[in-house]
Amino acid sequence: MDIKEKIHATTEELLSNMERLVAIDSQLGTPAEGMPFGEGPAKVLHEALQIADELGFKTVNLDNYCGYAEMGEGEEIVGIAGHLDIVPAGGDWTYDPFKLTREGDYVYGRGTTDDKGPVMEALYAMKLLRDSGVKLNKRVRLIMGCNEENGSRCMEHYNEVAEELSCGFTPDANYPCIHGEKGMLGMLATSKNTKIISINGGFVFNAVCDACTAEIPAEEGLKDRLEAAFAETKLQEYKVTEEDGKITIYAKGVSAHASTPAFGVNAAGVIFDCLAKAGFEDDFVEFYNSHIGTACDGSGIGLKCADEFGELTFCNGIVKTEDGVISATIDIRFPVTYSVEDMLKMCEGKLEDENGRIEIHTTTKPLFFPKESPLVEALYKAYTDVTGDTENKPLVIGGGTYAKSLKNIIAFGPEKPGVDYRIHGADEYTLVSEVEEAVQIYMEAIKNLLAI
Repeated sequence: MDIKEKIHATTEELLSNMERLVAIDSQLGTPAEGMPFGEGPAKVLHEALQIADELGFKTVNLDNYCGYAEMGEGEEIVGIAGHLDIVPAGGDWTYDPFKLTREGDYVYGRGTTDDKGPVMEALYAMKLLRDSGVKLNKRVRLIMGCNEENGSRCMEHYNEVAEELSCGFTPDANYPCIHGEKGMLGMLATSKNTKIISINGGFVFNAVCDACTAEIPAEEGLKDRLEAAFAETKLQEYKVTEEDGKITIYAKGVSAHASTPAFGVNAAGVIFDCLAKAGFEDDFVEFYNSHIGTACDGSGIGLKCADEFGELTFCNGIVKTEDGVISATIDIRFPVTYSVEDMLKMCEGKLEDENGRIEIHTTTKPLFFPKESPLVEALYKAYTDVTGDTENKPLVIGGGTYAKSLKNIIAFGPEKPGVDYRIHGADEYTLVSEVEEAVQIYMEAIKNLLAI
């Protein structure tokens, strides 16, 4: 059998094992003894290590923060780092998010592309290489983390207790390969100055708020003015009702990852915009529209900028009222040639007024490897050799991956250029044909990295 036939012969087994992981709700839970990220992440790590053990790999659990499967001998380590935690299912799924559902070439389920599926693809790439007798002059280690979606504390722990990688990749982004990742700022806008009775929108900070419900005091003619304003929006659905002196608003937008917010429609942002257009006077509505708004470029706080690799993006993920405070999360991805210090200077004095304030909670430096670096060249060659695609080149993304947490690695696949796999939305999917292709690409990548 040629390599494609050998890969195809393992596909059903791979998908069956992928299903074992997808079946576990591994979103961040309540920490407990021996389970730093809650029960779900610990359970899925145990299951993934069990699968690797069944396939004959050495496995190690690093205190339920992360674990790894390993083969080969030597001082140097070629690393592959994927994650087993997920964002909440949320949204309107057609399929059960915790069941692997096949429709022709399509395979649906939370984590099929981000990132349980790629973990299995990398594991089977290792298995097929090992079984083919390829000489392993270095160790090959598949690290499986449990906190990528909420701060990557799993990799902080790995760095404290395990060995540094010589080179490697994380299968948690796009092809052909990622030679740079934008820097990140996490912010929170808050205010007590609002007439809004309640508002609740969004599930996670790193995805566009795709659904939002708000309740405000009724005013004469306000419902009709709101209806007129909402009729001019790009919402998928909206509803405005009035009862007992209150107006309730429901808005359904479009989800998108925080690194590409322009692909989405911010339901909360549209509500605030329509409230202003309908003449609802409110301090926080004014603050939101002037500082956050529906634009995705950070212009409201002086951060609009770009370089040759991309522009700054700005995403509002969650809006809520709690204990008399209204708040909105902000996720910013800034160009790789700018520094955190540049960002702080640009928005200095623009984050607060009498109507509200924005606080910076987290900062992350950008990551950048020249296209000519051996690591980038090795991975790009693996992609082009398997796919024949030389038109698409290494790129810079707004997403943050384990490449920012572990030394000497970059992101590599599994998403094809220009395809939306709905990774943080409803009906996340992958394709069986692309699963098989990914296994072959990762086999070539490991071989190339062994030669560096």
